Amino acid sequence: MKLQDESIGDLFDTGLFIDGTWVRSSSGDTRDCLNPADGSVVATVDEAAPEDATRAIAAARGAFDEGTWPRTPVAERTALLATIADLLERDKEKLARIETLDTGKTLAESRIDIDDVVSVCRYYARLAAIESDRLVDVGRPDVISRVVHEPIGVCVLIAPWNYPLLQISWKIAPALAAGCTMVVKPSEVTPLSTIAFVKLIEEAGVPRGVVNLVQGSGAVLGSALTDTPDVDFISFTGGLVTGRVILETAAKHVTKVAVELGGKNPHIVFADADGDDSVDQVLTGVFLHSGQVCSAGTRLIIEDSIADRFVAALAARAEKIRMGDGLDPASRTGPLVSMAHREKIERYVALGVSEGAELVTGGSRPPNPELERGSFYLPTIFDRCDRNMRIVREETFGPILTVERFTTEAEALRLGNDTEYGLAAGVRTADGARGERMVRGLRHGTVWLNDFGYYTAAAEWGGYKRSGNGRELGPAGLSEYQEIKHIWHNTAPTAAGWFDND
Repeated sequence: MKLQDESIGDLFDTGLFIDGTWVRSSSGDTRDCLNPADGSVVATVDEAAPEDATRAIAAARGAFDEGTWPRTPVAERTALLATIADLLERDKEKLARIETLDTGKTLAESRIDIDDVVSVCRYYARLAAIESDRLVDVGRPDVISRVVHEPIGVCVLIAPWNYPLLQISWKIAPALAAGCTMVVKPSEVTPLSTIAFVKLIEEAGVPRGVVNLVQGSGAVLGSALTDTPDVDFISFTGGLVTGRVILETAAKHVTKVAVELGGKNPHIVFADADGDDSVDQVLTGVFLHSGQVCSAGTRLIIEDSIADRFVAALAARAEKIRMGDGLDPASRTGPLVSMAHREKIERYVALGVSEGAELVTGGSRPPNPELERGSFYLPTIFDRCDRNMRIVREETFGPILTVERFTTEAEALRLGNDTEYGLAAGVRTADGARGERMVRGLRHGTVWLNDFGYYTAAAEWGGYKRSGNGRELGPAGLSEYQEIKHIWHNTAPTAAGWFDND
């Protein structure tokens, strides 16, 4: 792999990690990873071929069926996770720089991501250490009945491009804690931090074949990774279309699948929460990382009596957001991940205008000539939107905020639930009783009351409806990687006596 920035070179190798060895792609194909801030090549990495994915699955299968990891004592597995967390902390600045160069996000955001990855590793180390068998009283003194948790087997872990390191850690950490083996596939757009992460996992001493890495496009590798009986579990975070294909393919083998497929998330503001803090939270909730967040609050649903003033204040703040290279400490948001993604955002903006939404601010590339080489796009706000508009219904995954208005609590709740997705939502109100009614009534996997965007490793993450199934993080995030076995032990066996001997 060619690397432009030699200061981070010690966290890289040739690209693919299969059966404990860094290897070249069997096809010889490579991909340039571009810095979205200026279009420069950060690194050139190997791209796996289908036969590489098949070899990686075979390595994971062998490590699970014949290796020691699934039967390694929990204390040793959790010690490995603790070591990985220590190495992440040691190399935090290098990893953050890699994440910023690859995704375009600000260095401050990338540092927070690394801290969160450390927290996830330490959380699952603690959780696995305290998990124990459950005794079941069956009403017989001669029977010991136990429910135990065992690793599910070989896992295929597929992560998105917007939070590559954070999202893959949500999968790798519980998989390791449970005793699984795995094949990791990062997005081909942003694979660099995952390569570095696997390098640290290797340094921590993971046994051969337990963690395997193949990078490349889903179009090339998807079938090899998902259409096979040798995989026991697939965890995918990404788009709805790809998620459906994975679910349909895995169904042929009755393979367990957990998918997180994005959202179209409402941020509901009542008139009694009309203040600068609400403006700030709505602004941050939609424009952080240039809106490239699955839980971004892209739908502002606001009480009509304060809407005009609130939207004007939002626009004024949005126009002051400083855009720039994520490595520049003065930047508050970076570029979109690629030129192709910016073109997608531009099509959505043109669609919004054609649908009759009122363009309040943004809607174009920034005029700053210093940003011309990057894939930057201005924070954009559309007012006077309704549910018939595609920009309100579809996940745009960019810096676009749509504004809908309501007059009653019932209408606000109806609008908040009027989406095919159900990943996250926010509510802002000074009325505690109304806030509780709203958070209980909203059909979304995470609901923030008078806050937005936060999560913790100890609480489950996932969505209702077409946002997916299964959960990551929390105890349920570990359970995804486990099979549950009931063991019935008769300590004083006797004949059943059901059939006589006649």
